[in-house]
Order: sequence, then structure tokens, then C-alpha cells
Amino acid sequence: MSDWRSRALRPYKRTAPHRRTEPVPEHALEPGPREPAPPPAPESSVVDAAVYRDGRRVSTPATLAEAYKRLPDAPDAMAWIGMYRPSEEQLLAAAEVFGLHELAVEDAIVAHQRPKLERYGDTLFVVLRAARYRDETEEVDFGELHVFVNPDFVLTVRHSEAPDLAAVRHRMEQDPELLRLGTEAVLYAIMDAVVDGYAPVVAGLQNDIDEIETEVFGGDPKVSRRIYELSREVVEFQRATRPLRRMLQDLSAGFQKYRTDEELQRYLRDVDDHATTVVERVDGFRQMLADILAVNGTLVTQQQNAEMKLLAEAGHAQNEEIKKISSWAAILFAPTLVGTIYGMNFDAMPELHWAFGYPFAILLMAVVCVSLYLIFKHRDWL
Repeated sequence: MSDWRSRALRPYKRTAPHRRTEPVPEHALEPGPREPAPPPAPESSVVDAAVYRDGRRVSTPATLAEAYKRLPDAPDAMAWIGMYRPSEEQLLAAAEVFGLHELAVEDAIVAHQRPKLERYGDTLFVVLRAARYRDETEEVDFGELHVFVNPDFVLTVRHSEAPDLAAVRHRMEQDPELLRLGTEAVLYAIMDAVVDGYAPVVAGLQNDIDEIETEVFGGDPKVSRRIYELSREVVEFQRATRPLRRMLQDLSAGFQKYRTDEELQRYLRDVDDHATTVVERVDGFRQMLADILAVNGTLVTQQQNAEMKLLAEAGHAQNEEIKKISSWAAILFAPTLVGTIYGMNFDAMPELHWAFGYPFAILLMAVVCVSLYLIFKHRDWL
């Protein structure tokens, strides 16, 4: 018999509870005394509570204290209590019943913890982050789960809808042989459910990345924002999954010390394999998005260069047209100038009374126009 189960056969001795200093009450604005509201009962946040013996549910206690009291009467039994979004007072009351360490309780109250595994005496404190993919918004919703695992009990504290621990409990109750392995088996089932819940998220992210690749080469101008937003989701998902490998390795390191059942060891190794696959896929997603962003930047630069080239070509063509127009305007201006001067009809102009005045003016116009044409032609303006 393992040390884990042998400890469960001994009457459980609750450690002295760690009390917190009560916060200073706020003062009401209305005059007169005001009685503080009584703290809510911890049972109001309990989703399900059960005592199991030999892999089967033997009772459903109405209160946490009742569940705790029944453990010494059945040394080979264990309690499994699930709490959903308990208040600080409710969680402190549960901690007092089961003798939980104040540091672990503080983490469970504050929440927003990174995934981790810590040991406080005979109690393991495990923090897991479940994930759900929302295809309509292309976002990943993360939930936080705190698990207290003792040879005599398992206490789960959920701060979100995921994971569905009711399904985990149903699965374990349908498999008494696995549930008979004790609280370690419950921890395995919970971790397995969390890791299996990552598969739809991985599939959703992969589908988004495939769509982004199509948009990048399609020239969608909004794809850069989508890449950035999806990169943030992948980084957050990476933070939720990467610590799992270290946690499972720490559990594996204690197999010999705590003489974990061999069958349960196989189950935990299977969870480790799945977690490793997820972590590797997520790492690959992050690298793929970085490469896609670089390719998109290159394509955007090429597109901008092509547009600048077109603008430059259009500007050059426009300049050529302006040169031609200016050249012909200058050529036509010369005879206009000569004709204008001799069209003023002043008597003092000797050419007006000269017999060759008219041919001279025509010749002058022709010489000036031909000269200007040759000059502009030589400079490629025409």
C-alpha cells in the first residue's frame, strides 16, 4: 500500500487554521448604528460535495463541516468538494474546516495566478488555466482553477465556467476502478480535462492562421491588425500551457517517493504527452505568426514600392507632355510676336513701306520657328 493511501487510513488531524485580520468596516453615510451583514455560508458556493469510499459515492454531505466529520469514520474514504466563485469569507471558512495553508488560500482568493504546483505539508496546491476558443470573436477565454489535493480530500475552486468539472466528476463516478486510486486520480482527471480542452483552441488558432496566410497574399490591408491581435492570444495561451510540462515533471519526480500507483503513473504520462504536444504547437504558432508578420511587412513594402514606381512613371510621363506643350507653345509664340509687332501700324516703322517687308517678316518667322524646333528636338523635348 502506498504512503499516500496509508496516510489516508489514519485519522486525519486538522492543522491549526491560519486566521486573517478582519478588514476595517466602512462607515455608512446614514446616521445611527448599522449592524454588519453576517458572512455568507461556504455552502452557498458549493456546486457539489461528496464522500467516496472504494470508488463509489457513499454520501452527499449538506455542509463542508459534515463532509469533514465523516472522514475519520471511514479511514479509506475521501471527500470531493467543488466550489464556484466563492467569496473571501466563504473560502476562508472552507480553509478553516480543512486546515488549508494561508498562502495557498490567499492565492485562491486573489486569483489571476500563473499555473503552478506547490506542496504545503500533505496538501498539494495546483493552479490550472483552462481555455475556450470563441470563433465569432477569434478570442481565447481563459478560466482559472485552484485545486487542493490531500490524501483525504480534494477541494476545487473555480473562478470561471471552464473547465466543466461536473463532466469530470461524472466520468470518475462511471469508472470506480480509477476513482478507487484516491485523490491523486481525481487530480489526474482534472488535469486531463484541462489539457483535452486545449485541443479545440489549438484547432481554432490553426484555422485563423491559415485564413491570415490567405489574406496576407491577397493584399488585405486589415490583416496586420488581425496578426497582432492573434499574436496576443497565442502569447496568453502560451503562458497558460507552458508551465504544465514543469508541473507534470514535478509530479513524475514524486512517483517513487509517494509510491504512486503504476496505472495512475501511465495516465499522468499520457497527460504529459498531450501537454507537450500542445506546448509545441503553440510555440510553433508564435513563430508562424512572427514569420507571417515579416512576410506581410515585405509584401506591404513591395506594394508601396510598386505604387511609388507607378507614381514616378506617371510623373515622368506628365513631365514629357509638359515639355512638348511648352515647346510647341514657344515655337508658336515666335511668329505671333513678330506678327504682333508689325501689326501695330506705326508710320515710323521703315519695314512697313519696304517692298520686301512682308517676305522678310515671313522669313523671320520661319527661321525662328525652325530654329526653336531644332533646339527642342535636340534636347528631346519633341
